[in-house]
Amino acid sequence: MTFKLALVSASVCAVLSSPAFAQQTSQGQSEQNDIERIEVQGSQVTLNGEYPGGQVARGGRAGILGNLDFMSSPFMATSFTEEIVRNQQSKSIADVLQNDPVVRVARGFGNFQEVYIIRGFPVYSDDMTYNGLYGILPRQYVAAELLERVEVFRGASTFLNGAAPGGSGLGGLVNVVPKRASESDLNRVRVGFEGQGHTYVAADAGRRYGDENESTGIRINLVKRDGETAVNAQDREVSVASLGVDYHSESLRLSADLGFQEHDVDAPRPSVTPLGAIPSAPEADVNFAQPWTFTSEEQLFGAVRAEYDVLENTTTWIAMGFRSGEEENVLANPTASADGSFTAYRFDNTREDSVRSYEAGIRSSFMAAGVEHNLIASASSFSMDSRNAYAFSDFSGFAGNLYAPQPAVQPAADFFVGGSLSQPLVTLTNENESIALADMMSFLDERLTITLGARFQAIKTSSLDYNTGELLSQYDESRVTPVAGIVYKPRDDISVYANYSEGLVPGEVAPSQSGGEPVTNAGDVLDPFRSQQFEAGVKFDAGKIGGAVSAYSTQKPSAIVSNNIFSSDGEQLNRGVELSVFGLPHPDVRVLGGLTWVQAEQNNTQDGLNEGNDVVGVPKLQANINVEWNVPAAPGLTLDARGIYTSEQFADAANTYEVDSSHRVDIGARYAMVLGNTDLTLQARLENVFDNNYWASVGGFPGANYLVLSEPRTAKVTASFSF
Repeated sequence: MTFKLALVSASVCAVLSSPAFAQQTSQGQSEQNDIERIEVQGSQVTLNGEYPGGQVARGGRAGILGNLDFMSSPFMATSFTEEIVRNQQSKSIADVLQNDPVVRVARGFGNFQEVYIIRGFPVYSDDMTYNGLYGILPRQYVAAELLERVEVFRGASTFLNGAAPGGSGLGGLVNVVPKRASESDLNRVRVGFEGQGHTYVAADAGRRYGDENESTGIRINLVKRDGETAVNAQDREVSVASLGVDYHSESLRLSADLGFQEHDVDAPRPSVTPLGAIPSAPEADVNFAQPWTFTSEEQLFGAVRAEYDVLENTTTWIAMGFRSGEEENVLANPTASADGSFTAYRFDNTREDSVRSYEAGIRSSFMAAGVEHNLIASASSFSMDSRNAYAFSDFSGFAGNLYAPQPAVQPAADFFVGGSLSQPLVTLTNENESIALADMMSFLDERLTITLGARFQAIKTSSLDYNTGELLSQYDESRVTPVAGIVYKPRDDISVYANYSEGLVPGEVAPSQSGGEPVTNAGDVLDPFRSQQFEAGVKFDAGKIGGAVSAYSTQKPSAIVSNNIFSSDGEQLNRGVELSVFGLPHPDVRVLGGLTWVQAEQNNTQDGLNEGNDVVGVPKLQANINVEWNVPAAPGLTLDARGIYTSEQFADAANTYEVDSSHRVDIGARYAMVLGNTDLTLQARLENVFDNNYWASVGGFPGANYLVLSEPRTAKVTASFSF
C-alpha cells in the first residue's frame, strides 16, 4: 500500500471508528440516496433535486452561474444521478455516459485515457471538472463509486468555466460531483463478479449530524476491483478510497473531498491504426495486446469549496483543489492492414503531474428600473507542472495479426529516448487565469431571463527539453469570450431558450515544412482558436416526464498552409439537432434516452482537397434508449434494457475509409428484499447481449484515426447489503 492510500485510509478509519459509525441503521432503510436539498437557484454547493424516476436531476452546474434548474437555464445539460450509476453497475464515467445520446466514448492518443466526444468534439478526461474545478480528477480513468452526479453540459463553455487546460471541450463539458451524506444513515457493502474472473467489493458509509438548520455530513467509500476482464488475458486492478465532508448552516455551506485511486491494467488491449483500409473487427473478446504491456497510475486528489451569504442578497464563494499523479506505461499499439496483419513497436513513458486549481466569486441580486439582476463576478486560476519521459524500441518493430495474436519477444526500448524514465524532468507547464462577469436579468415575473457576460482568459504554456529541462517554446496569449442567453417561459411546462457562446483552445505553432515545402512563418504561434456556437431549443416539463429539442451550429478554426503561410483560415463546422427525454411516464416505468444528428464538415481545407468532407470520427446519427420496469406481479423486481446505436463514421479526412454502423443491447434485472435488519439487492446484468463485434470509436485526438474495438458480451452479478 502506498503512502497515498495509507493517508486516505487513515482518514476513513478514523471516522469509521467513531461511535456513530458503530451503530446500525433502522430496519428497512431504503437503497435510495435520499439527500434532502434546499433548492437554491445559482448555488455553487447545493444540488438540484432529482427528477421523477431518479435517473437524472432537475438541473446541474452551469459554471459561474451555479446550479440551475434545467427549465431556467439558457443551456442544455443532463445530470445523471448516483442511483442510475449504481443500478447499472457502472465501473467508470464512460459507463455512465453510455446513457447519453449526445456522447460517445473514445480513447486517448496512444494510451488508455477515456475521451468523451460531445457534439463531435473531444473532451479529454483530464479536462473534466471536479465540483467545478479543472484538472483535479484522475487523468485517465475515474471510478464510478466516487460519483454523486455526472453532469454533461452541451456546447462551448469557456465563459462559464474558463478554457479547458488540456485544449479540448469545444463541444461540451463533463462535471463530476462527489458523493454526499444523505439524511438517513447509510451502511452499504457491495460484492460482485464479472468477466472471466473479475471480482468486486465496495463499502459505502454516510452519516449526518445536527438538524436541518445546521448539519454536518460525512461520506466514505472504499473500493477494490481485481482480476481478468471479459477481454482474454486482460487483468484490471482498481483501488479507491474517498472521504467527503460537507456542512451547511443558515448562511454558510462547505464541502471538502479527499480521494485516492490506483488503476493498473496488464495486457491492456490497444487501439489499432488502420493502414490503407479498415480491417474487419475481430471477435470482441480477442486480445491482441502483448503480455508484457501494461498501464499503471496512482492519483491523490482533493478539493474544498465554501459558499457564504454575506447579505440576504449577496453570496461569495471560494474553491481550491489539487492533484498529484503518477503514470507508467509499456505499450505496443499495432498499425494494421485490411487483412489484419500488423506491425508494432514498444513505447514506454512515465508522467508525474502536480496540479493546483482555484476559483473565487461573488453573486448579488438586486432590483433596478423594475428589472431583477443577478450580477456575478468570478476569477479562476489553474497551474500544472508535468514531468515526462519516453523510450521507443526500433521503429521497424515486430509483426502480428489481429485475428490470431501471438506473443512477441519484448524488444529493448533504447532506440529513441527522451529523458529518464526513473527521474523525469518537467517538460510541460500550464497556467490558465481568467476573470468573468455576468448578469442574469429577469423580466415579466421571471418568465423572461436574459443572461449577458464575458470572460477574459489568459493561456500560458511552456514546453521544456526532456533531457536538459531547457525552455524550448512558450505560448502566452489571451482573449475575451462573450456569452448571451435567453429563456422565455410562455407556460410553466414550456421553456424556450437560445444562446451564443464561444470555446477557446490554444493556437498551433507553425511547422518548418508542409508537403516538403518550407513554411514562411515557421515557429509563429497562432492566436487562440475561438469556436463560435449558436443554439436554440425548447424544453418541456410535464411533471413526471421531461425533455428537450435543440439545434446548434458550432464553427471552429483549423490550421492550414496556403501560399507557404501557416494560418487558421481553415474551418470545421458542426451542425446538429438533438432530442432528449427522461422521467416517469408510468408509476412502474422509467425512461431515459434520445437521439442526435450531427453534420461535421471540413471547410476551407488546404488546397481544397477535402472540401465539404465529413470530419474523422463523427457519426451522423446517435440514438440511446434506456427503459426500466418495476414488475407489478413480483414486488421488488425491476427489469431494464438499454439500446445504443451509432451510425457510420469516416476514418480519414478524404472520406475514403468508412467504419460500419454499430448497435449494442444491454439488459439487467435487480431484486430488492428485506432480510431481518438488512436490505438486500441482487443484481444481474448482461452487456452487449448479442456479442456484436465492431469498432466502437474512431480517433479521439484531433486528426487521428485509430480504432477501438468493442467490449465483448459481459455478465455482471452484484449483491448489495444495507444495514
